[in-house]
Amino acid sequence: MGLWVRGVLGIVLIVIGGVWIAQGSGKMHGSTMTGHSQYTGLGVVVVVVGLGLLVWAWRLRNRGPR
Repeated sequence: MGLWVRGVLGIVLIVIGGVWIAQGSGKMHGSTMTGHSQYTGLGVVVVVVGLGLLVWAWRLRNRGPR
């Protein structure tokens, strides 16, 4: 998986996870997920995975060519 793919996928997962957290906690309305706390927990997991991908991409970028 390429450096940019990890970065973009990480950002997308963070955004999706943020939406799920907002919907699960009832802060964002408009879907059947609204108010269901299991989506808040799932959103947190997705955000953590997204952050992990971003950190991985950042470390590879700073490592430089071998």
